[in-house]
Parts: sequence; structure tokens; C-alpha cells
Amino acid sequence: MKLFEYEAKSIAKNFAVPVPKGYVVSTPGEAKKAFDDLGKRSIVKSQVLVAGRKKAGGIKFASTSDEAYRVAKELFGMNIRGEPVKKLLVEEAVPAKRELYVGVTVNRSLGCYTILASTEGGIDIEEVASKSPEKIVRLDVNPIRGLRDYEARIVARKLGFSEKSLVELAVIISKIYKICVTYDCELLESNPLLETEQGSFVAADFRALIDDNSLYRHPEFQARAKEAGADVTLLELKAREKGLSYVELDGNIGVIGNGAGLVMATLDMIHYYGGKAANFCDAGAGGATTDRIEAALELVLSNERTQALFINVLAGITRCDDVAKGIVATREKAKIKVPIVIRMVWTNEEEGRRILEEAGIPFLDSMEEGAKETVARSKR
Repeated sequence: MKLFEYEAKSIAKNFAVPVPKGYVVSTPGEAKKAFDDLGKRSIVKSQVLVAGRKKAGGIKFASTSDEAYRVAKELFGMNIRGEPVKKLLVEEAVPAKRELYVGVTVNRSLGCYTILASTEGGIDIEEVASKSPEKIVRLDVNPIRGLRDYEARIVARKLGFSEKSLVELAVIISKIYKICVTYDCELLESNPLLETEQGSFVAADFRALIDDNSLYRHPEFQARAKEAGADVTLLELKAREKGLSYVELDGNIGVIGNGAGLVMATLDMIHYYGGKAANFCDAGAGGATTDRIEAALELVLSNERTQALFINVLAGITRCDDVAKGIVATREKAKIKVPIVIRMVWTNEEEGRRILEEAGIPFLDSMEEGAKETVARSKR
């Protein structure tokens, strides 16, 4: 789950990470009042859950309260990468001597958090990594002992800081890491982290991405997990309610499998034969029951882009006869207009095939054949 900037900054303040003073507003009038309360040049920022809002014109400066009103009116009428602007963050513009980048992300290959820091803040860290990789400081954090104070100071020193600034920056790095662990973040970053003329630091921007699987530990965000937005579509919300793992993609071939690894392999196979998947749908390796198969079919077929469907089942705990019953039941209840290709093997395979044969539904033995046939049908 992505957090809005103002939500992430609220958490930062609770951990004593310095952020600019600001107000969240919902109308141009509130933006004008916020500017008056700040009493200085301000930044008016669109609160959306997509990247690139600055390039899209979603961040503007205001030097007077009237300008803040006008700018806010413009921003509230914007739609940034498909997401309407409903809230703004009006905060003081902090003069900066330098812009830094500090972030913490999951290093899946090592099974730990990795701290990334750079003196090239204010731009995408991917761009820095591509053009100037030597300007990125990396530190892999031992997941058992956590980040030690001396390690945070090493990062600050490698960025070129010393004395008081080194200590202050190291403290901020430690706090950012602590937030990351406390809130189960997959990514937490301040870009830019401003160094002021006085040698102190302010997180001008703060971005947080929380692991969805940890939301049961964070009740304050559970209500938002049920809302559609830029990072969660309506179909993905329906899938959550039904207990299915579902991700909407931009292709035209629906995919249902049992087990994340099998579904990923199916997506690769479809791509290999020249097709594009419309979704990732895992009905569950630990027992894709008849009801779950019916729910998955209803969900995938409700995507208007789906022009063909590949059901790929490698039965273990899941039983082929349960899968077959779910397919037949769905066909009887709904008018399925797209071609369906089925491949299922192993547990209760013979009974599952008998059910499909009696219903006049064909099936295949090979995942490769199934993917190739589905791509061909989608193109027809």
C-alpha cells in the first residue's frame, strides 16, 4: 500500500524526523488560509499515489495567499496519470544548500533491508544509478541486529559529511530505518532530503510503501485498503474480498492458476508465444476449491479486455475434480463469450477430465500447448 505524502510525513514527525511545516487542504479557500498561517513562500503539492507529479505540473510554488488560492484551484482541476487530485499539501518552502537522497528498500536477494543514499537528490534514484552509480552509497543491514549507530555514521561520512552535520544526518538515517521496520515498509525514502544553509536537514518529501501482507498490524490503514485508487483497481479490491491474489495487467489474455509460481510461469509462457496477460490470478496452491475457482472465473471474465482465458492447474492439495466442477458451474450460470483453454494434471485428474468431457469442455495436457493455443485464440 502506498501512503500519501502527508500520511508518510505524519509518521516521520512522530519519529522526530524534521519535515516542513504544512497543512492538508481540500479546497482553494483552505489553501489560502494555510498560506496565511505559514506566512512565507510555500509549495502547493498534489496528493496523489502516482510518481512523476512534479513533471506533470502537480507541484507549484506560491508567494502570496491569492497565488496560493489560484494555484490550488488549478491543481484541484487536474488529473495526474489517471488519478484526480482531491487533497493538497501546502507547506513552507525551505531554502536549501543541497538536495540529498536517503531511502531504505527490501533487498530480496540478500533477505535484508538496504540503505541507499546519494548527494544527487531531487531526481529519480534509478536515473542516478544509471548515469552516476558511483554517487550512490549502499549499506546492507543485518536483519538480526538491525542498523547500528556507527553504520549510519559510515553512510553519512561516505556522503562527504563531518562533525555536527555527520551526526545529525546519521540520526535521521537511523530514524528512517526504524520507521521502515516499524511499519513493514517495502520502500521508504526522502527525496529530496534538504541540507539547509545552517547545516541541518529537512525531509522535503517523504514516500512510503507498506507491505500489504502486514496491514493486519496497522489498523490505521486497513480502511484505506478497501478503497480503489491509482494503486488498487476495483477488480483487485473484489479479489481481496474473496481472498484471491489478483493483479490487473494491460494485456488481453486472462490467466488463472493455483500457486504464485505456476501463475508467473504461465505469464512467461504466454509472453513467449507472443501474447500479453490481462491479469495475474492465483486461486491458491493450498486448495483451490470449487467456490474459489468460480470466484476466480467470475473475476477474470469481468475484465472487459479479456479475449481468451487460460486455466492452468498443477494439482497437489488442489483437486482436479473440484476445479472442473467450478468451471462447469460457472459456464452454466454465466454466458461465457470468450474461448477457454484448460490444462490440469495430477490429483484426481481422471475424475476432473471426466467431468469436463461430460460437459463437452476440451482440455490439454501441456502448459506449453495451452499457452500457445490461448494466444492463437486471443488473436482470432
